[in-house]
Amino acid sequence: MVRAAVLPAVGSPLELVEIDLPEPGPGQVRVKLAAAGVCHSDLSLSNGTMKVPTPCVLGHEGAGTVLAVGEGVSHIAVGDAVVLNWAPSCGSCHHCTIGEVWLCVSALAGAANVYARTADGQDLHPGLNVAAFAEETVVAANCVLPVPDGVPLTDAALLGCAVLTGYGAIHHSARVREGESVAVYGVGGVGLATLQSARIAGAGTIVAVDVSPAKEELARAAGATEFVLASDTTAKDIRKLTEGRGADVAVECVGRAATIRTAWESTRRGGRTTVVGIGGKDQQVTFNALELFHWGRTLAGCVYGNCDPVADLPVLAEHIRAGRLDLSALVTEHIGLDGIPAAFENMIAGKGGRALVVF
Repeated sequence: MVRAAVLPAVGSPLELVEIDLPEPGPGQVRVKLAAAGVCHSDLSLSNGTMKVPTPCVLGHEGAGTVLAVGEGVSHIAVGDAVVLNWAPSCGSCHHCTIGEVWLCVSALAGAANVYARTADGQDLHPGLNVAAFAEETVVAANCVLPVPDGVPLTDAALLGCAVLTGYGAIHHSARVREGESVAVYGVGGVGLATLQSARIAGAGTIVAVDVSPAKEELARAAGATEFVLASDTTAKDIRKLTEGRGADVAVECVGRAATIRTAWESTRRGGRTTVVGIGGKDQQVTFNALELFHWGRTLAGCVYGNCDPVADLPVLAEHIRAGRLDLSALVTEHIGLDGIPAAFENMIAGKGGRALVVF
């Protein structure tokens, strides 16, 4: 029996309870969590913006130590430090065979499985495959990757989502070139990782945009050269900071129609707008045919940073060891499992960066 934060049903509050977690079967791994990040995607799952089978244990950004392995598992062993990979690729679908592993059609198939039970025998699903909001979890072997040398285990949790997403948005989706200007909308955990990644890419002017003036210090520490408080004039403000043209690249990390539209408008003619934030179906963004032609901008969605975790984790580790990427700077609060509901409320209110559950 282990403690876990269970989502009984969509829209219901989380319940901190004991769950019955079985030993790993063939092709499975049992992991003792060291830390788990509280991501906006977890909030989106809990409120129904994204679909999830319930009851379930959420949490998809985590790291820990292998406690046991099932038959047939050979790439990791008991005692190994691992990062949870919530979107493992199958390697055989069309997207995988053409190198788009972040779009694997089977990546989330495991979320429908029953992986544990409540004390009274109710079936539980692993939210986004890995169920990191628990002291321990059992996952498919392809859902764990070795923690790179030189990366603290607690900090490594952030590699599982926020850092891969922010890094990939800059390096894989927008493909920021040295000297280009970048505007980042939303200074939460992913936004902070995006700002650091823009700095690593050698961007020139880096503008952080947020609704909260309290985020300016965090943003500048992450690499922002400018800070703009979100308003009706945000796009104009960014054009003023970029010689009247607009940013070469705008990255939207909020997932709201109005913010996506503003990010688009703040991008220069011929520039690139990348949407990382996950919005609901009710968030409709409109464009007219003439502006699409005239501005010649590229608007792209970005799933998991368009990353391949197997290839990208070693690259990120090198940035961490060299001091270019500071994982601890993304975290503004360390909490226990019982602090997750308050972390959700802070995200809704736009407060802080990443909240990290530490076990």
